[in-house]
Amino acid sequence: MATDYGQGYTHMDRPDFRGTDVEERRPHRLPVGLRAPVEARTWREFGYTMLSLPIGITSFVFAVTMLSLGVGLLITFIGIPVLAAGLAGCRGIGALERTRARGLLGLDVAAPEPLRPKGGGPMAYMGAVLKSGASWRHVLYSLLMLPWSVFSFTVAIVFWAYGWLMLTYPLWFWLFPMYGGQDGIQLYGGDDGHRIYLDNPFEIGITAATGLLVTLATPWILRALTTVDRVLVYGLLGPSRLATRVVELESDRGVVVDTAAADLRRIERDLHDGAQARLVALAMDLGLAKEKLAEDPEAAARMVDEAHGEVKVALQELRDLARGIHPAVLTDRGLDAALSALAARCTVPVQVEVDLTSRPAAAIEGIAYFTVSELLQNISKHSGARNAGVDVWRAENRLMLQVTDNGTGGADVSAGSGLAGLAERLDAVDGILVVDSPQGGPTTVTAELPWRQP
Repeated sequence: MATDYGQGYTHMDRPDFRGTDVEERRPHRLPVGLRAPVEARTWREFGYTMLSLPIGITSFVFAVTMLSLGVGLLITFIGIPVLAAGLAGCRGIGALERTRARGLLGLDVAAPEPLRPKGGGPMAYMGAVLKSGASWRHVLYSLLMLPWSVFSFTVAIVFWAYGWLMLTYPLWFWLFPMYGGQDGIQLYGGDDGHRIYLDNPFEIGITAATGLLVTLATPWILRALTTVDRVLVYGLLGPSRLATRVVELESDRGVVVDTAAADLRRIERDLHDGAQARLVALAMDLGLAKEKLAEDPEAAARMVDEAHGEVKVALQELRDLARGIHPAVLTDRGLDAALSALAARCTVPVQVEVDLTSRPAAAIEGIAYFTVSELLQNISKHSGARNAGVDVWRAENRLMLQVTDNGTGGADVSAGSGLAGLAERLDAVDGILVVDSPQGGPTTVTAELPWRQP
């Protein structure tokens, strides 16, 4: 859904593979490179890597066993339930992995699309499991996890162990001469005259310095390794892009239906309370005038004159209502003229610049027009601005709108204001609304719409 992204924004919400920690958002005196080895995030990522190996072995053995057994038994009826049970078990492993990734990596991945059996009973469920693409993606994850977990476990344990062992070598090297019968760690061992030990202060210091470098590098190696895990979990254990898009379109369709219903209710209310009420009163006045025409012509003439004025007011209300549905100037002359007409009616001086060499589809033009209209109304009512500006241009296949003012600022999409409804309307057509409105101003609202040829 479109929302307020601040200075930078992106159309599609994607997971942050870097992860976030509360301690990372707090100010620190130590640089990130020095504190990384002792941060909670590093230890959680190390724990995730250590757990991946036993879980990877278990999931690989389960997947291979159930698939092999199920495929081998397909010549009999037993193979189908065995294969379905294997897929269902892999989906359970996927649920465990999503929970583990959420707790240790800070990666929140939604569950895949649920199974939709056609009918009831075990046969319908088995058919849904076998036909589900998410089930087979879980199987693929179970197969890929073992080789990757072996590699990541080996790299992580080697760097972690050797880094800390060498870094703390000055604290425990005395164990070798006291209990091991040698002067220190042996680097080279030949005959009695060609043995090299790390036993003097210089060599001990070099060992500790090397361990420090390895220890400082280990968190970044862990982050690189767990980035691959994040990609695997997000790509194979979450909902497919198609299913996500379907859910998004269903939500957008609901927004469009609600918006259309709200517009119809507004039109009905405006007609009932405005033009219709005036026309009813006009009909009654003309009826009274007709009755008085014979006995009091002068009074009847005054009543007809008043009715004539009411007709003019009713016609103006109908014109305003028609302009609110779809202005004729927009259809005839495009956004430039229509937005200039809007700016002329605004209570704040507005400078309009439209740089378009062609016109988009009528529906996109209408949405752009009413977006600017609502933003200018907000400026008139709430901003306290002295002047405003409207810029419209095309950027590749997108129609860009930007409305600025030098008012008091403080506009917020998340506050439940009209901006939130406007953002939902834009999102229904794959649009985006971005609001940059610090306290004290100025305010810049940028809208992005798809460019569709008429």
